Amino acid sequence: MMIMENKEVNFVGMSINGFVVLPVFFVLLAISIYLFVMGIDTSDALSVTGSVLFVLDLILLAGFVQIEPNEARVMMFFGKYKGTFKKVGFHWVNPFITTKKLSLRARNLNADPIKVNDKVGNPVMIGLVLVWRLRDTYKAIFEIDSQTMAHGMQGEALKNVNSIMRAFENFVMIQSEAALRQVAGQYAYDSNEVDKDEITLRDGDESVNKELETKLAERLQMAGIEVVEARINYLAYAPEIAAVMLRRQQADAVIMAREKIVEGAVSMVKMAVDRLSSDQVVHLDDEKKAAMVSNLMVVLCSDDTVHPVVNTGN
Repeated sequence: MMIMENKEVNFVGMSINGFVVLPVFFVLLAISIYLFVMGIDTSDALSVTGSVLFVLDLILLAGFVQIEPNEARVMMFFGKYKGTFKKVGFHWVNPFITTKKLSLRARNLNADPIKVNDKVGNPVMIGLVLVWRLRDTYKAIFEIDSQTMAHGMQGEALKNVNSIMRAFENFVMIQSEAALRQVAGQYAYDSNEVDKDEITLRDGDESVNKELETKLAERLQMAGIEVVEARINYLAYAPEIAAVMLRRQQADAVIMAREKIVEGAVSMVKMAVDRLSSDQVVHLDDEKKAAMVSNLMVVLCSDDTVHPVVNTGN
């Protein structure tokens, strides 16, 4: 699997334990409310001071961030990328920094089977299961348009981490379908129409899955997404040719079975003729040998029960 260039950097700006700043917030809130109430009856200056402290307290509140395990915050200061903050816990940062919350947890995609044409042009139904996660938060936020991927979701809704991740899921689904079509077109469904030593979708397994992972990684790296695992989990002929292909497979199975039966019958007839001759049980000329071989082949190769006719004459 190819290695992706990582444009993500760690956030190195100011960060303070949130539980240290939290008491300051409540103290300023209490003071601002007290001054505002006292200033109503005594002095406008106290009311103004209380109002200013209240606004400052609201600004202070905007700096609190909470980060859970396998989550990250993309930090931006007036449009400039300042790094990605991944330190787990409750923190206080510069309140003028805009943050976007992302989940770094592994996610699963079980794509519905799609109809594609294999290498020889046969329509087949093929599906995949994909495990993926965000690896580069810079690419995820700044190098693809998550709002367009959201298919009609409002821009305000994308501030929610679940909405943002649903946009990435939609992107992954579209790219997965494209990669699946590309890989399926490189292989035949089975070895009936290609060389026996050629890799096929039905028998390739690991090699086909590795090729699928490579194609997916190439397509998803632009979004900073890492492919953990990708496997084909559904493979069948398309309904319009499934019945015909089933009859062909049945015919191939019958032919192979017949080949085994004839091979075994010839071996048994040869053994019978050789034993009769070597043990001098009966002397057979060429005409009688031919008749006996014919009868034995009919008995051994027939699908129906054979009823022998016993010759009691000379």
